[in-house]
Amino acid sequence: MAESSAASSLGAKKGLGAFVSRNTTLVTFVTLAVFLGLMTGGRSFEWDSIRNLMIAESVRAFAALGVGMIIITWGIDLSIGYVVCLVASVAASFAQTPDYIAALYPGKDFPLWLPFLAGILTGGIFGLANGCLVAFGKMHPFIATLGTMSIARGCQLIYTKAAVVGSLKDSYKVIAQGSFGPIPNLAIYVAIIAFIIWVLMRHTRLGSNFYAIGGNAMAARVSGINVQRTLVAVYTIAGLLYGIAGCLLSGRLGLANALTANDMALDAIAAVTVGGVSQTGGVGTMSGMIIGVLTLGIINYGMTYLGVDSYFQLLVKGFIIIVAVYFDMKKYAKRA
Repeated sequence: MAESSAASSLGAKKGLGAFVSRNTTLVTFVTLAVFLGLMTGGRSFEWDSIRNLMIAESVRAFAALGVGMIIITWGIDLSIGYVVCLVASVAASFAQTPDYIAALYPGKDFPLWLPFLAGILTGGIFGLANGCLVAFGKMHPFIATLGTMSIARGCQLIYTKAAVVGSLKDSYKVIAQGSFGPIPNLAIYVAIIAFIIWVLMRHTRLGSNFYAIGGNAMAARVSGINVQRTLVAVYTIAGLLYGIAGCLLSGRLGLANALTANDMALDAIAAVTVGGVSQTGGVGTMSGMIIGVLTLGIINYGMTYLGVDSYFQLLVKGFIIIVAVYFDMKKYAKRA
């Protein structure tokens, strides 16, 4: 009887261990959320705190979903921050009030759809360029996106003359700043896009090709997958997501400048890495990416609550990436 009880207990432990191993991202998120709740005396569980977290992390979620898919194909994108910065500036320039003296297009009252079209197209063009450089130019993603990062930076400074693009129309800002009841609009947009990405990754041939290429590009090519076309597609889709992020970010802030979203590449890559997207390619989920974004948001919230200097927060983010990648490599090395 004692042996049976011991065996049952061992089986339960194995079951719990297996659950934690399969859901490391979720367990980490819940643990940090509970710890933060205890540390703040429950204030982090109040709706205002949750709402602020959703608003703060929503724009990063678009960037994370984009770069997450790229990393699944065993790629990387360093241009995120400056592409989003350029997009925010372009979108904002078409959303300025016509009577603003320092407007990029003074006296012009553009329709509300134009800033979004211009911004999303800008992001898509840079995504397409990244994809073509990687797929057809045979350039390493690190080098290709490092180059387009600099180009995006230069374009932003030339386009705006390094000036702040401000005085945006209220009708434009409310799209990002408004709420549907108690739920912020930004969170709703993320939910819609996240669902679309989930369908793409799990229920389409294109999404399956992402995983196949990340797992073994040579085998994917032999099996009939058009690797070049798929890589162009994933970078272009990511660019379109950066475009949406830039438009919404300028609306949320009510302006754009040369410093907008400069750290977004670090945040997005850190988030998806924490969210279980393997740097060796072929592994990752949409839900993991979103949980990774929220986990990083909780860490940022906790450090801010503790009064940690913003400069030291950058050190923590870098450390998180290194640790997450290290354990990711150890995990998949054991399986091999």
